[in-house]
Amino acid sequence: MKANKALKRLAKIEALISDLMERYSASAPHIREVLQDAKAAVTRAKEAVSLQSSSETTSARKKAATEKAAVKARRAKAVKKQKSPVKEVVV
Repeated sequence: MKANKALKRLAKIEALISDLMERYSASAPHIREVLQDAKAAVTRAKEAVSLQSSSETTSARKKAATEKAAVKARRAKAVKKQKSPVKEVVV
C-alpha cells in the first residue's frame, strides 16, 4: 500500500477513535482508557509510515543523483576520447 493512502486511512481511524472517546467520556472510564491506548497506537503507526516514506524518498533521490553523476562521467570520457589529436602521416 502506498504511504499516502495508509496515512489517510490511519487519519480516518484516529478520527473515529476520537469520536468514540467523546461518547464514552464519563460513563465508562475503562473503555475510554482502552480507546486512548488505541489512539496512541494509531498515532505511532502514522509516525512510522511517514518516516518510512520520507526515507524512501531520500534514498530514491540519492539513487537518481548517483545515476546522473555516472552518466555525466561516461559522457565526459567519451568527449575526451573524441577530442584526441589526430596524427598526420607523412609519406
